[in-house]
Amino acid sequence: MITRITSTDKANQLIDELVKIHGPVMFHQSGGCCDGSAPMCYPQGEFFLGNSDVCLGEVHGVPFYMSFTQFEYWEHTHLTLDAIPGTGGQFSLERPTGLRFFIRSRLYSDEEWKYLSQYPVKRCG
Repeated sequence: MITRITSTDKANQLIDELVKIHGPVMFHQSGGCCDGSAPMCYPQGEFFLGNSDVCLGEVHGVPFYMSFTQFEYWEHTHLTLDAIPGTGGQFSLERPTGLRFFIRSRLYSDEEWKYLSQYPVKRCG
């Protein structure tokens, strides 16, 4: 199955830890304000989504969103959520763990893009 976003085992382990502590969570790809362009993890429903946000899919059962304007820049790339040593964003749940979520990307192949172009992302709200 061709997806817009996947996650590594390390990211999945960190998600599991955060869900045990905080309950259901969600991701929003930061647009570059306070925390650069870091993927931010919040308790589900604590980040208010609007018509300017889109859902890219789920990682390890957790919804992953970003603003539509940022998606326009990244729509030709497949994203992989990873967890690496470091400090998470100041509002992101992983901050005290010693790990931070990190996005890796690669361009879609022509075949992948042909498939995905048939399934546009949907705006929230």
